[in-house]
Amino acid sequence: MHFLSVENLHLSFRSPNGKSHSVVQVPAFSMEHNQQIAIKGPSGSGKTTFLHMLAGVLTPDSGQILIDGQSLGAMNESDRDQLRSGTIGYIFQSFNLLNGFSCMENLLLAMSLNGSSNFDRARSLLDKVGLGDRKDHLPGQLSIGQQQRVAIARALINRPKLVLADEPTGNLDPSNTDRSLELLCSLCKEWESALILVSHDPRVIGKFEHQIDWEELNQVKEPEEVEVEKL
Repeated sequence: MHFLSVENLHLSFRSPNGKSHSVVQVPAFSMEHNQQIAIKGPSGSGKTTFLHMLAGVLTPDSGQILIDGQSLGAMNESDRDQLRSGTIGYIFQSFNLLNGFSCMENLLLAMSLNGSSNFDRARSLLDKVGLGDRKDHLPGQLSIGQQQRVAIARALINRPKLVLADEPTGNLDPSNTDRSLELLCSLCKEWESALILVSHDPRVIGKFEHQIDWEELNQVKEPEEVEVEKL
């Protein structure tokens, strides 16, 4: 059995004019434990929506998502919250750190959502990402590259089985991009976390052995509008 498998996944959004726009239509997708995959595609093409469905944040109109043998569609909201906190780590392009909390507190809060809080583990991980001496700094007191390293540490603090990275280097310069990618990939390999990274940057995609073209994976070739009944 694949670690992650997707079958006949479809999602559409309703626009203000009452029409349904098909955004994601993925017939099949799968990956194995510990595998690292980069999905390339232009901005605004549905890649983030796809990741949100894999994380259980969005519910598809139809189709099935299985993660480590568990069906997201069979879970209630509480079960999906528990899955996200313990099994899935998410890295955002905009970092989404809590600005009123220190680096250490951002990590400890992420751990508490999984029912535990381990100061030594958080401190060790901040050391690994080169920020042990800034554990008490607020995000606003860090450089952009440092903030991204905190975001990587937060996503990995619970040692998730799956890490989803949404344009994680979109706000970084080339030097910080290289450092962040090397850090992310090496930590995922060390802790045996599967990784899906999406990006529109060919330079980022080129660093991955396994690459998928989103425009081939997603069968929505052009914006599709279907009349739906207004509420």
